Amino acid sequence: MKTNDSNDANQHIGGVSRRDFIKYCSIMAVSMGLPVSAGIRIADAVVNPGRPPVIWLSFQECTGCVESLLRANHPTIEQLILSLISLDYSETLAAAAGRQAESARELSIQNNRGKFILVVDGAVPTKDNGIYCKIAGKTALEILNETARHAAAIVAMGSCASWGGVAAAAPNPTEAKGIPALVGGKPLVTIPGCPPNPYNLLSTLLYYITYHKLPALDAQGRPKFAYSRLIHENCERRPHFDAGRFATQFGDELHRKGACLYKLGCKGPETHANCPSVQFGDVGAGSWPVGTGHPCFGCAERGVGFSTPLHTLATIKEFTPPTFFAEAFPNKQGVPAGLKAFASGTAGLVVGAAGAAMLTGLGKSREKDQHGPDSGSEGHDQG
Repeated sequence: MKTNDSNDANQHIGGVSRRDFIKYCSIMAVSMGLPVSAGIRIADAVVNPGRPPVIWLSFQECTGCVESLLRANHPTIEQLILSLISLDYSETLAAAAGRQAESARELSIQNNRGKFILVVDGAVPTKDNGIYCKIAGKTALEILNETARHAAAIVAMGSCASWGGVAAAAPNPTEAKGIPALVGGKPLVTIPGCPPNPYNLLSTLLYYITYHKLPALDAQGRPKFAYSRLIHENCERRPHFDAGRFATQFGDELHRKGACLYKLGCKGPETHANCPSVQFGDVGAGSWPVGTGHPCFGCAERGVGFSTPLHTLATIKEFTPPTFFAEAFPNKQGVPAGLKAFASGTAGLVVGAAGAAMLTGLGKSREKDQHGPDSGSEGHDQG
């Protein structure tokens, strides 16, 4: 395909110029760890008239996953539904209701056996044969089983669908479970979060449409392009962590100045997600919990969100902070008191440049301390 021809560049796809469309597809390719050149292949797949059918099921959920998708701007929800995929069934977005809506799901299964993508948000209750969630006279468990067996691939959207989420939180009276625990033998990807970022779903769908397979997944079935890094690694408050500047209560001086929220229970050090780099709502920087001054809840990490009390200290995972920190409170001359091996302004940079070898060495020397930094000064106690 030629992208430098003037006629080619002036073509429009869904109201967007071809040049801008390919540019968007190239950005999506890079976000998934693919070369920029893959953008052209993605663009080709997207404009293919054979749009993949999608059936979206909702069970024990709050509709937050769908609401998050509605706020995506590139593409918008109407571009997604009308141009990229064929959304054959969704309770939340359907114009039809009752028997007419259920007929649409049944007809799509019949006409697209082994070809459609199944997206599920919400957990599935299993106690007493699943009677705690019923739609059109059928339990969620029945609907899932009769739909999933004919799907080409399955996407568990949100933490509830991925591993139970809030519905499966103790004491879990309905014995709710995530989709991976109930469905086997099918390509399945989990996209946890409460709600997850809509672009993690859109990127996964684009990858599948283009390459007819799911992207590379981690051990929990999450796409690596979105869940391979800890939130803590890319957090905008990370320099404050490295320098030892922690808010200790909401509204204190350091909290108002944007200091690290670790001591308020931030779960960023043990939660894998791309929240700091791909934020919500396309409204600019700061549109995620930590950006607004609230600790990360760990909603995207199994065993953290909905399992660990909000304000307990996170366990530092796969990361060891510098041996020494700047004091949180500078002396009268403005020079941090007690500053030792690292300059406060460059502590994070030094750690980043030191590489894995340095971090491994520091980790061995601090195996006993699993609850964060401790420099031995009053600015770094855990209280």
